[in-house]
Amino acid sequence: MKRIIIAKEKGFTLIELMTVVSLIGILSAIAIPNFLRFRTITKASEAKYNLGSIRSCEETYRAEHDVYYECAPCPPDVPNGREPKVPFVDGGKDDFDNIGFKSDGDVWFRYSVTSTDGGLTNFLCRAESDLDADGVVGEFNVNNVSKQIVHVDEDIY
Repeated sequence: MKRIIIAKEKGFTLIELMTVVSLIGILSAIAIPNFLRFRTITKASEAKYNLGSIRSCEETYRAEHDVYYECAPCPPDVPNGREPKVPFVDGGKDDFDNIGFKSDGDVWFRYSVTSTDGGLTNFLCRAESDLDADGVVGEFNVNNVSKQIVHVDEDIY
């Protein structure tokens, strides 16, 4: 007795392909915003690291000179998170060099050190950026009193 073998065509139906494409779309709609948020949080870690270093440099400078040193904003403009990092250049004033702080390279934030009494008893160091590129500048800061890095504006991420 002969058996008849019916050849089946192999492949995917259009509905199966559409289902897979829609699942990939749903997964990417969930994953991409989370990835962007985590990338922004990672960029913000630069500010925390540099603010801690600047605070230490200010304390060292005060121990040697009996005043805190005010540093002009560096870089001059607030960086935008959608553009590449900007060079840490303080306009030839060498303010941050005077306290012994040197950036590890280009930065996502603009740093400055101010004082309300000429640097005699206090300072406030700021890190400002628009990491999420929405036009609103967010800020981290630290001072010599609390010595804690504070996330002032929740808009950074």
